[in-house]
Amino acid sequence: MPNMRATKNPMPSQDPNVRNKNFKEVTLGYTEEMALDEAQRCLNCKNKPCVSGCPVNIHIPDFIHKVAEGDFEGAYQIISLSSSLPAVCGRVCPQESQCEGKCVRGIKGEPVGIGRLERFVADYHNAHAAGAVEKPASNGHKVAVIGSGPAGLTCAGDLAKLGYDVTIYEALHLAGGVLVYGIPEFRLPKSIVQKEVDNLKALGVKVETNMVIGRVLTIEELKDEYGYEAIFVGTGAGLPRFMNIPGENLKGVYSANEFLTRSNLMKAYLDDSTTPIQHAKNVAVVGGGNVAMDAARTAKRLGAENVYIVYRRGMEELPARKEEVEHAEEEGIIFKTLTNPVEIIPTDVTDPRDPNYGWVKGMKCVEMELGEPDASGRRRPIEKAGSEFELDMDCVIMALGTSPNPLLKATTPGLETQRRGEIVADENGLTSIEGVYAGGDAVTGAATVILAMGAGKTAAAAMDAYIKGKNA
Repeated sequence: MPNMRATKNPMPSQDPNVRNKNFKEVTLGYTEEMALDEAQRCLNCKNKPCVSGCPVNIHIPDFIHKVAEGDFEGAYQIISLSSSLPAVCGRVCPQESQCEGKCVRGIKGEPVGIGRLERFVADYHNAHAAGAVEKPASNGHKVAVIGSGPAGLTCAGDLAKLGYDVTIYEALHLAGGVLVYGIPEFRLPKSIVQKEVDNLKALGVKVETNMVIGRVLTIEELKDEYGYEAIFVGTGAGLPRFMNIPGENLKGVYSANEFLTRSNLMKAYLDDSTTPIQHAKNVAVVGGGNVAMDAARTAKRLGAENVYIVYRRGMEELPARKEEVEHAEEEGIIFKTLTNPVEIIPTDVTDPRDPNYGWVKGMKCVEMELGEPDASGRRRPIEKAGSEFELDMDCVIMALGTSPNPLLKATTPGLETQRRGEIVADENGLTSIEGVYAGGDAVTGAATVILAMGAGKTAAAAMDAYIKGKNA
C-alpha cells in the first residue's frame, strides 16, 4: 500500500544562522530511511504525468519504485537512461514547476519529493559505485561540442554513448560552464560537477579548456581542418545586462556574472585565494531571479552586514524559485520590493589619488506600484511620483539577466541570430549552417539547467541521424 501521508519528508539543512557564514552545502540530503519513506508516497500512476513534466523524460515512477524496494543502484541506472547529470538536477532543477508540478499527490497535498529522491539516488551511486565506466566501441565518426555547460555535457554524453569521438571545447580553464561559475558552492558543490565531468571522460569524451572558439579556432576551421562531421554550440548566455543608469561604472558595481565567477570559479571566498573580491558592509542586489538570490546569499557569506534584494515588482512576482527565496529570507537577506534604482551615487572624494575615490556610496531609488499586465502577463511596474529615496551602499550587484556572447556570430559567416544574439535553431537544434547545431541558453537566452540538458539531448539525436544519413 502506498504511503498516503499528505506531506513530503522535509529536507534536512544547516541552521540559517550557521550556514549564512559558510559556503558548505545548505541542504544535507535524505537519509536512506527518508528516501524509502518518500518513495512509498508515489502512486505509480498509469499515465505517469510527472514524466511529461520532465524536459529529459526521466522514467520517474520506475526509478522511484526501485528506491521503494531499496535498490538504489537500480534506480540510478534508470535515471541514467535519460539524464547525464542526476546529482546536479536533483539539486538545482525547478521541480515544483516541472515533474512535481504534474504529480497527482500534489492535488490534495504535497507532491512526491522527486528532486530530493533523484539527488539521494545520484549521491548514493557516487558514494558506492565501484569499477570503471565501460567505454563504448567507436563508430569511427568525430563530433565537436563548444561549451561545457549542461547543454554541452548532455550532448557530449549522449553522443559518446553512441560511439562517437567527442571533443568538448571550453573557453574557461575548468569544465562545467554555468554549473561551476554561476551556481554557488552552497547550492551545488563543485566536486559533484567534477564527478559528472569525470564520468564523461571515462566514456572517452575529450575536454579542451582555455579554447575560445571564435578566437583560437573558428567553427569553419573545426569543420574543414579538424574534420568534425557535426558541431554542437552550447556556449550559454554569459553577457551581462545593465540598467544604463548614472554611476554604473563606479568601483564597487559588479555584474552578477563577475561577482559569482570570482567567488564560485576562482574561490575568492577562501583566505588563500589570489582573486580579489569586495567584502562590503552594505550590498544591494538588483533583480529578483535565482541569480540575484545566489549573489545576495554569497555577499552575506562574505561578511556583509546588510544585503538587500532590490526588485521593481512585488514578492509574488519574484521569478526566483520559492525555495531559494525562502532560504534567502531565513539567512537574513532584506527584500526591498516595489523599488527601482535610478542612480548609483559616488563617494564625496574628489582627489583621484585617494583610495576612496570613485567608489559607491549609495543608491538613489524610487518606489513603484503595479499597473496593468504587460506583454509577458506580469503587472507592469509604474513609478510613484515624489517617492525618491536613498539607500546607503558600498556595493551594487546587477542581476538583470544575460545574453549570448556575440563572438561566435561575429566570426561565423552565415550563422543566423536574433536581436539579442540568441542563435536561431529549429526544433532539433539545427542552425542556419549545415551540420552545426545549438541549444541551451545560447538559443533561448538564460533559462534552466534541465531545459538546456533537454536541448543537448535533442541535438545529440539529430546529429546522430544527420551523420548516419550522410554516410548511408
